[in-house]
Amino acid sequence: MRAISQNTFGGPDVLETVEIPRPVPGPGEVLVRVAATSLNPADWKVRSGEVRHLGEPPLILGFDVAGTVVDRAGDVTAFAPGDEVFGLFLSRAGAYAEYAVVPANVLAVRPVELDVVHAAALPTVALTAWQALANLRAGQRILIHAAAGGVGHLAVQIAKARGAYVIGTAREVNHEFLRSLGADELIDYTAVDFAEVVREVDVVLDLIGGDYGLRSLRTLRADGRYIDAQGSDAQDDPRYFRLYVAPSGADAHQIGTLAAQGKLRVEVERVMSLADVAEAHKLSESGRVRGKIVLVPWEAGS
Repeated sequence: MRAISQNTFGGPDVLETVEIPRPVPGPGEVLVRVAATSLNPADWKVRSGEVRHLGEPPLILGFDVAGTVVDRAGDVTAFAPGDEVFGLFLSRAGAYAEYAVVPANVLAVRPVELDVVHAAALPTVALTAWQALANLRAGQRILIHAAAGGVGHLAVQIAKARGAYVIGTAREVNHEFLRSLGADELIDYTAVDFAEVVREVDVVLDLIGGDYGLRSLRTLRADGRYIDAQGSDAQDDPRYFRLYVAPSGADAHQIGTLAAQGKLRVEVERVMSLADVAEAHKLSESGRVRGKIVLVPWEAGS
């Protein structure tokens, strides 16, 4: 089968198409024929060596998957060949490939109302937002940084669904889009310092990190919570919480149900072929993507 592999850490040019044997599912796993995957910042951070939790190359990236079960281990009863599934998995042999072995417990059945492109775009960003906002209550005020990004625009919708007042930071060009998702108040961070105009929020969801941390603390109530998804300079504050997304089939099922009902939508900016994966990584790293980039197998790309 074909896959996108890298033999060293580095820029997008380290990604190359290779031929490797089709994997075989082990205990608790299924083999998925990949219909689509999507690109997250974690992909290029692992590719570059900035994040090394998967170990040393060679590596096959791709944490999101949507596709069809074609085989399963003998102990797997939740899925059968032919089932359409989607989910998030963390592996050295990811979904930038024609087939991927995936733990069954991180997958959910893809609702018929959700096409494979949008199903592939959902897992990492929706699970991150879902888990980050698990304790958000109706009436609370939340500040979401990078509100138009992959995680951010899902977080806006989930926060509104839970009855929160949503303030988002985003370029002005994205304000109309975010208002359509329910955002109550928007700040163009290129023109205004959010730390000077926002006060008394109950929760900050920081999807940027770095020096946004201490600045965000200035907007937060004394009993508030600062949720950091990237790593920031606020970690010594008692209100600080470092978020790491956890693969979960149960959470993916809930997210898929909401998406199927039209209550949660993921913005897909571009659909690209895995043949153009290096270009996709460059685009993602530019920080100018609204929503997600979805990658489809070679022959399915346009």
